[in-house]
Amino acid sequence: MKLVLASKNAGKLAELQALFSALGVQLVRQADLDIPEAPEPHRTFVENALAKARHASRLSGLPALADDAGLCVEAFGGLPGVDTAYYATQFGYPKGDDHNVRALLEQMSDVSDRRAALVSTLVALRSADDPEPLVATGRAPGLITREPVGDGGFGFDPVMFIPAFGKTFAQLPTEVKNAHSHRGRAAQRMLELMREQWFAPVAKP
Repeated sequence: MKLVLASKNAGKLAELQALFSALGVQLVRQADLDIPEAPEPHRTFVENALAKARHASRLSGLPALADDAGLCVEAFGGLPGVDTAYYATQFGYPKGDDHNVRALLEQMSDVSDRRAALVSTLVALRSADDPEPLVATGRAPGLITREPVGDGGFGFDPVMFIPAFGKTFAQLPTEVKNAHSHRGRAAQRMLELMREQWFAPVAKP
């Protein structure tokens, strides 16, 4: 089964493809189908993910999978949340992972409460007008470090310290990170939903 992934992020594609291969699902980025990014005007992850999935499915004619994710910092009342991708631009930096990390560490330099969570919401649709979207959410709580640690991953992985492992996400092997990351947890739940609702064998009457 081929699904269009409503993203142009190569790291996100690789992470999700590794997880969804178990179902025989092939993901193709919408950018590879010349589909532009959808507007994301909403203030919640689930609303934005649904809008992106409907957009990608409508323009591709394929089932679609969309992810909206972000960093929710306790000391900032849950922000930057849905604005995570553009976080650095609020402080005069260009958009980008490295700039986001730099801006975050600067803004938290005098903050003692380092609690934060990476949150991912996945939405899957059989068609653009699917009235029953599958919705799965994953959350990975941790602490923001004082400086980047580790060379793996992407996004905020180098500053997201996971107490259960005593390491940042950027220090963990890919397979461990994928199993315990916010996106990994959302994807595992989505796999369960797809098995139950899309791939369950049809019983004979």
